Formats: sequence, C-alpha cells, structure tokens
Amino acid sequence: MFLEHTGPQGPRKGWIEVICGSMFSGKTEELIRRLRRAEFAKQQVEIFKPGVDTRYHEEEVVSHDRNAIRSTPVPNSSNLLLLASHIQVVGIDEAQFFDDGLPAVCEQLANGGVRVIIAGLDMDFQGRPFGPMPKLMAIAEYVTKVHAICMHCGGLATFSHRKTASQDLVVLGETDSYEPLCRDCFVRALTAQQPANG
Repeated sequence: MFLEHTGPQGPRKGWIEVICGSMFSGKTEELIRRLRRAEFAKQQVEIFKPGVDTRYHEEEVVSHDRNAIRSTPVPNSSNLLLLASHIQVVGIDEAQFFDDGLPAVCEQLANGGVRVIIAGLDMDFQGRPFGPMPKLMAIAEYVTKVHAICMHCGGLATFSHRKTASQDLVVLGETDSYEPLCRDCFVRALTAQQPANG
C-alpha cells in the first residue's frame, strides 16, 4: 500500500521529523507547537498516541505543562496506515511505546507524501536506547534533541532517572516516579541504587 498525495504542483514530498530527549524536556510541547502551526496553515492534521498512555487523557496528547491537542489512541503501529489516509501531517507522541513496526510505517507514510512528526524518549530509565526510537532517528530527515534541567545540579539533563525500585521497562509516571538528570548525576544515582536493586 503506497499512499501518494497530489497537490497543485504534482506529488507532495513527505519527510520524517523526530523530537527526542528525556522526560520533562518539552518533547510533547514541541510536537503540539509544530502540529498547531500545520493546522493554522490549513493542513489536514491527525495526531496519534499509543493506547497504553492514558496518564492525562484518553483521547488527547497532553504535555507536562497541560497543553493539549486532540489525538487518537491506537493499539498498534499498523493502525496508522488505515487512519492516516489522505492526511497531510501526522503527529505521533510517546513513540517509544509503539511496536517495532513503527519505523516502516513512518517510512511508508513519508514516501507517500506525508509529513510525519514523532516525539518520544530516546533512552529508557537505565540509559539504554528505547524501543523503535533509534531506528526512527536514523531514518528521519530532521532530529531535534531537547533537554530538561537536571534536578540535582541544574545542568542540561538528557537522562530520565526512575526514583522507584521497579525494574519494569514501562512504568508510566510523573515527578513522583521520575526525574531528569545530567550524565554525571545519572551515573551517581544509578550507582547509589545498585545495592538496593541487587
């Protein structure tokens, strides 16, 4: 299935943009900003998020600053191809929670003339590449890495440190469960946690 969109100048060109970083770095805020600009330009916009993420709202993408935009929760990346037909701009939030088929789906959309804007955590709570994000960053035309502020030293934070003892990969949470840290503070925090975690 190849989705091609035509405009007054012929086939439209698509591409992939990735916004990545730690928790509390403004990824969703930046995603919403870009999607709102596309809406102002009278483009057809659809926003999707994984069905697992209902922290703030069932059917909205909501930033930590409570900025929100209507979205469609989907259980699987393959659903995007069905739901994004005849759409000019597709936004995807919390991409790290999607299955490994997401990069191929995004490529298919972009090849068909869709602008695909993706936001997600690039690393998990242990500082390892998270889900489909590394592949998405590799195939994207544009990658924007945003930073939070380290909660320990005030420097630029790129890591999402989990303050709870759970070793599950996916633990949805807020400032009670996570804090953004710079590399030095993250390594120190992990070292301090090791005896408690075995």
